[in-house]
Amino acid sequence: MPSSVPLKFNFNLLIGLSQAFSTMSGQSQSGSFKIVFARHGESEWTKNNWFCGWYDAPLSEKGLEEAHSSAKVLKDCGYTFDIAFTSLLTRARHTLDIILSDIGQPDLPVVAHWRLNERHYGDLTGYNKEEMAAKYGLEQLQIWRRKFDVLPPPMDENHKYYSSIVNNPKLKSQPDIEFPKVESLETTMVRCLPFWNEKVVPEILSGKRVLLVTHGTTLRGIVKHLDGLSDDAIMKLNLPTGMPFYYTLDDKLKPIISMKFFSDRETVEKAMALVASISHKLPD
Repeated sequence: MPSSVPLKFNFNLLIGLSQAFSTMSGQSQSGSFKIVFARHGESEWTKNNWFCGWYDAPLSEKGLEEAHSSAKVLKDCGYTFDIAFTSLLTRARHTLDIILSDIGQPDLPVVAHWRLNERHYGDLTGYNKEEMAAKYGLEQLQIWRRKFDVLPPPMDENHKYYSSIVNNPKLKSQPDIEFPKVESLETTMVRCLPFWNEKVVPEILSGKRVLLVTHGTTLRGIVKHLDGLSDDAIMKLNLPTGMPFYYTLDDKLKPIISMKFFSDRETVEKAMALVASISHKLPD
């Protein structure tokens, strides 16, 4: 396993928060509440090394396999759910649909909302990351991606993907939608957390078994909120695609068990090492 600082941080964080990688049953302990999270499978744009953000890219073949793999892990652990949440973007919804079908719950109530969409990468959207590194320099590109409150250049109306994003019927039909021109993790959290607090939290506290399938940056924001991580710490967190994890929370929504993956330790190590190695070369 590479000895890179971000990977070491991430894995030690997981060890410190959850103590082990063993699985638990789908039922929460008395006086506690459980929620399962999953990052969607790889998209076609991620496969091609393009910034994706709010562009509605489909899952790649690998992404489809990752969605089925996520479902198998949950099914093998005996998990079923009462309600699921996801974004309005195809790669997240398709991942969720595969999971629900494979675990035998295709008709589960699903709430899809734009506030759970991925971070908007602004003018970087649709561009190859190697080309952007060559144009702006790798250091600047990493600052845009890995600094908590730094914004890349915004997307304007002349951007080649502006029209396809703002005219996406799934997005355009939402009466309360606010189309950002660009986002940082900070502004992604400002967008996401009201939905988390107003829609997801009440379902958790009611005792329902909740599944939330969304995007890497959106999940970072929720993890930062739950665990109270610093700005620098959360930006070093690399979440693998297609690898579910869960939190057990008390009645104040404070973690009893934080970010516990269902997969075995070796599998998680390898997945995090891969994400970290990609991150060191180029943004993911």
